[in-house]
Amino acid sequence: MGWYVYCAHFVAGLFLANAVPHFVNGISGERFQSPFASPPGVGKSSPLVNVLWGMANLVIGYVLLFGVGEFAGGLSVDALVVALGILATAVGLARHFGHVRQASDGRLTKRQG
Repeated sequence: MGWYVYCAHFVAGLFLANAVPHFVNGISGERFQSPFASPPGVGKSSPLVNVLWGMANLVIGYVLLFGVGEFAGGLSVDALVVALGILATAVGLARHFGHVRQASDGRLTKRQG
């Protein structure tokens, strides 16, 4: 497989992981941070916006995963690449939302890295 297939599958992992918090919070009726809030990524959007954003992320991830090259599940390099994309997003989102939530609770005065 070409390198671009692995890149597409890595990015698919990014989108698939990003879909989870938006979709889960949205279907739970909770407001949650989204790129459409004010300020983007910090303010909270409505549950409907989060369901739609979560679904958009799922569709994009699906298209990248199954529309670019052949995806080999199981114990494969493909699965590892997708898992690395998921892990990268999970770590990034955990750090970002941890800072956002601490700041909104008044426990953080400036962004700590």
